[in-house]
Amino acid sequence: MPDSHAVIYLVRHAHSTANAANILAGRTPGIALSVRGRAESELLAKRLHQLDPAVVLSSPLQRCLETIAPFKSAHPNVVYKKDPRFQEMDYGTWSGKKLKYLSALRLWNQIQSNPASVRFPEGESFLEMSARSNSGILDAVNLGKSVVVVSHGDVIKSIISHQIGMSVANLQKFIVDPASISTISISGTGSLILSLNDTSHLASMRTSKVKPGRTRNTLGGGSGVV
Repeated sequence: MPDSHAVIYLVRHAHSTANAANILAGRTPGIALSVRGRAESELLAKRLHQLDPAVVLSSPLQRCLETIAPFKSAHPNVVYKKDPRFQEMDYGTWSGKKLKYLSALRLWNQIQSNPASVRFPEGESFLEMSARSNSGILDAVNLGKSVVVVSHGDVIKSIISHQIGMSVANLQKFIVDPASISTISISGTGSLILSLNDTSHLASMRTSKVKPGRTRNTLGGGSGVV
């Protein structure tokens, strides 16, 4: 654990065209924000303005860069860096496939119950993804007192799990919605979760909520609710 202290704001990219189509995007090129996602990114920019970050680190994938673009346009003096350690999981042959199809495969249940044991066909394992993303967080702590990391649902869940001392096996116990902010305070004495899946800045867009007892797909983070 580093001696310095920082507050890390973990921002999931806003709603994408893949979310709208119920596709597991992975690293498929050309996945942009949806109309809804562009509206979310504008509201997110206003919230990030209040948080006043010194540094923004982003996955190099298009949907993450588009998510932070409104904030970057209004705050050109903030330090911006692309960091591939925060890019989406490599889902291998699952990338670009419909979630309805994938959820019928035998591997799906293993992903939900014990993701630590899973490697995607011709892709990355959850353990590998967790190791590289948390390596990025370790370095991020030394970049400033307030750092925004723009990333993806499963990546953010792996960071949260690791920072509170949980194994990757528990990764699916979290929901991380599009354009949400989860906040971690990290210092030499350990990590504290200050907020999880905060979407209060999107309240003006919300028209519905998850009904009691209803479950949501969590692979890739899910598409959220409005």
